[in-house]
Amino acid sequence: MSVLAIERAVAINAVLRASKVCQKVFQSLVTSDTVIKKDRSPVTVADFSAQAVVNTILYESFPNDPIVGEEESGSLRGDSGKELRDKVLSLTNTVLDTPLDDKELLAAIDRGSYPGGSHGRMWTIDPIDGTMGFLRGEQFCVGLALIIDGDVHISVLGCPNLPVDFKSPEIERGCLFVARNFSSTEETQIHMADISSSSAATFCESVVPTHSSHKEAAEIASLLGITKLPLRLDSMCKYAAVARGDANIYLRLPVRIDYEENIWDHAPGFLVVKEAGGIITDIHNKPLDFSLGRTLKANKGIVVTHSKIHGQVIDAVQKVVLKQ
Repeated sequence: MSVLAIERAVAINAVLRASKVCQKVFQSLVTSDTVIKKDRSPVTVADFSAQAVVNTILYESFPNDPIVGEEESGSLRGDSGKELRDKVLSLTNTVLDTPLDDKELLAAIDRGSYPGGSHGRMWTIDPIDGTMGFLRGEQFCVGLALIIDGDVHISVLGCPNLPVDFKSPEIERGCLFVARNFSSTEETQIHMADISSSSAATFCESVVPTHSSHKEAAEIASLLGITKLPLRLDSMCKYAAVARGDANIYLRLPVRIDYEENIWDHAPGFLVVKEAGGIITDIHNKPLDFSLGRTLKANKGIVVTHSKIHGQVIDAVQKVVLKQ
């Protein structure tokens, strides 16, 4: 058995089950006017349920491994949290082999409180990345990564609404990267699309411009001679799209000088792209440092590209973002 094979299998199981619970939340709680009314209560249920599912499965196999998670259980506690807690508990138990009770649910969620660090093993989980994509019935992602001594060793992305083939989106949706569709246990090797010139590239960027500047991305595209329209997706599905060749460049440009990216937003996508042949740095061409806690405090922004054009893209990013 290969090194970390058990961890890999457990991670795949955890993400697949968490993805399924998110789908159940969408089917049971999201209505046609949820997005119009900006009602985020369904995604709150999905966040808590998915984190409880993943943390429970990880704890059963690796009880000594700490977890860096996005959620904490404060709003589920006491009488004021009972209604929300009951919804989360009910949905969580639909995908677990052994049902949890209230106390076990809260404990499972709060296992994600680890502060991070540079030594030993830790998991990081984004239970549902892409809030608005989830509510619109579009792209969202469950992301999980195992980090050992600051390096990402396992990444799994669950993308329940991502087409198995972007050219035929009506046929089948639901992809699990490392890397298979939801309806099969057969895994398929993916690669970034080969590209020799940045002008032939397709950008992948956030749907919501508050996450990354569309204006600056357009300026960068112009400098690179790119004329194709960008592929806009919510969540870490952008990492998946670049890894399998649906796009060639993903930029996360800083929107505030003081903003620090969370490790759970990038560690799961990081290794998927790296193993598919890509390079991931920040806008200063520095490697991402997952060893400094719960955020990428040593990095600014994210640049994901094929190795052949990474230098060209970094030059253009710095000319626009840093005004060099």
